[in-house]
Amino acid sequence: MTDAPPPARTRRQEIAREWMRAVYPTAYVPMSPVEIELYLLDLVDVVAEALRAEPFTADPVVVVGERLVEARFTGPETLRRTVDVLGRALPADPGARDVPDLVTRVVAVLGGVAAGFAAALRTDALDQQEEVKRALMAAKLQAERVLEVSEARFREVFDSSALGIAITDLDGRCVEVNEALAGMVGRDRAGLAGRRLVELFDPVDGVAMESTYQAVAAGREVRVRERRRLLREDGEPVWAHLVVSPLPAADGAPAYHVTMVEDVSELHLLQKNLDFQLLHDSLTGLSNRQRFATRLEALHGTSAHGITLYHLGLDAFSAVNNGLGHAVGDRLLTEIGHRLETLVQGETAVVARMGGDEFAIVVDNSPTTPSVPAMVDRINEALGRPMDDGTAAAAAIGVVDRPPAAWDVAEILRAADATLRRAKACGKRQWLPYDRHADQLFRTRQARAARMPGALAERELEVEYQPVVDPTTRRVLGHVARLRWDDLGHDECVALAEETGLSLALGQWALGEAAADANGPASFGVLHFELSPMQSRDEDLVRTVVRTLEETGLPVSRLRVFLDARSMLDVPGDDTAQVLRDNGIAVGLTRFNGGQAELSLLDDLPVDALVLDPSVVRRLADRPPSFLHEAVSRMVALIRDSGVSVTVPDVSTPDRADWWTGVGVDAAYGDHLAPAVPVYELSDA
Repeated sequence: MTDAPPPARTRRQEIAREWMRAVYPTAYVPMSPVEIELYLLDLVDVVAEALRAEPFTADPVVVVGERLVEARFTGPETLRRTVDVLGRALPADPGARDVPDLVTRVVAVLGGVAAGFAAALRTDALDQQEEVKRALMAAKLQAERVLEVSEARFREVFDSSALGIAITDLDGRCVEVNEALAGMVGRDRAGLAGRRLVELFDPVDGVAMESTYQAVAAGREVRVRERRRLLREDGEPVWAHLVVSPLPAADGAPAYHVTMVEDVSELHLLQKNLDFQLLHDSLTGLSNRQRFATRLEALHGTSAHGITLYHLGLDAFSAVNNGLGHAVGDRLLTEIGHRLETLVQGETAVVARMGGDEFAIVVDNSPTTPSVPAMVDRINEALGRPMDDGTAAAAAIGVVDRPPAAWDVAEILRAADATLRRAKACGKRQWLPYDRHADQLFRTRQARAARMPGALAERELEVEYQPVVDPTTRRVLGHVARLRWDDLGHDECVALAEETGLSLALGQWALGEAAADANGPASFGVLHFELSPMQSRDEDLVRTVVRTLEETGLPVSRLRVFLDARSMLDVPGDDTAQVLRDNGIAVGLTRFNGGQAELSLLDDLPVDALVLDPSVVRRLADRPPSFLHEAVSRMVALIRDSGVSVTVPDVSTPDRADWWTGVGVDAAYGDHLAPAVPVYELSDA
């Protein structure tokens, strides 16, 4: 009896583990990695529940930052790594896909975690400050009893504290200031005596501090904690956490104010950097996808003349990375970002790096904004100028000009991306405007492509069989396997499978189905199986075919495999063809156009049959008799004279059948001769 496999880890457990690995080295915590992971898993649950809560508020996640500090995750890198892990994991969580306004919520949640962390860290420090204050109070009282001893203790705490300490009278003038506070503001300690403490603050904060001291002196506040800006003597601001409390006289009435000061300038800078990193690309400094989407939404909602979105995909950027190294590629990406920003100076526009080698520009159009073609020319000119190292770039561009007001950001970005894909399909350095009709066709095709793996698994696809006949006698020589999926025919199914990478799996399944069906009545004849480009290049093709024959019992003599002619030009397939032939399997070429390179394959490969490309058949049918007809007729005769049989597909009309019969092809198939049908109809026939 074997042990059951461990249960699959949930997405939240994966996030907790990644979080543990990120923060474990940043601080000493008296817990094992497993204990830390379980501790963080509870916090992941808090964050995930807050993210999905309705109505949404970031308040519940403040406790996450507090609990990190409570567990002593207080290293200088802890907060940054926490925000980095959660900032990447939360938007990618499949369970959060249906969360409305996800990006805004994620930013708010990360802000809440950072705020809770900072507040807890501050509270922790202030608790230490409170301890110092109590020591001061104790020292003051002790001074009344044992003046010399208490004065020494007080002075030690006061002078050696890393926290700034100021004792002021009720008028706000400094009675004593320690060296730490003097160092924070860059002033001489002795020169601070008798000076009003509020003069050391930024003018705006100084007014607020006046009110704070008055409230403490009047007893309205026992202790006040605030974040304010001090000013150094050179004018540089110092961000500080303050605790202001009264220091009573012997009768209990307030006699002085004690102000404890902690310099948090580095923490403030870290928070600013984290905010920047959350919304900007780390390499180029441009807006990232999240910030771009937010700015796009704002411009789309307020534009008076409409917006235009340019989605750029660099052409052959991998050649730079692979040929010259990623460092050169990174410099090129950075330079492209700078050039695009320069390009739209003077316009209300946002430039972003959308990821990898893709950029985007959204322009809020004005009467002086260049037209779309002019802007595309400017973009191409900017990208095409070589850098110092000789590298340059070109891009395909999808343009969505003045989208409807009813479109949301997701639809605008989707339309731009789809238009970019269509532009890339047209070649290098091409651009296309958004076309609603083309986009609908593209979306339908992409939806089909996305569903195809599931359709194959659920056996929604089927193999049909079209008779291959002698065009003269109309005798059935065999059947060619054809794919069908609902209203999609064979060619569309093959094209989708090639695009999605499903071609090998689909081909293996179809070959198995067809071989099993063909191993029936002898009237079926020879099974003609045409391979797709990807299948023709498969290094395991021979093993797949042989295994299929063994599993189905189909005799070798009743199978003819056709390799894709164009694929054989790209990748020499003489070994594959020869090994198939050595195993007794007849080999041919399909989608044969008759070019010089393809004709050379008849000498290079051990093939004895070919199927013309359907485009050849359609091209001849669309033209009156001409030189082209004569050339094809002679080519067929020459090929047959060399010992290679010729099959013509897509014979859909009587005229096509008569013409090809006159040419003398060996076999043909098409709807005019006999349609493709499922195996059960073939059996009934």
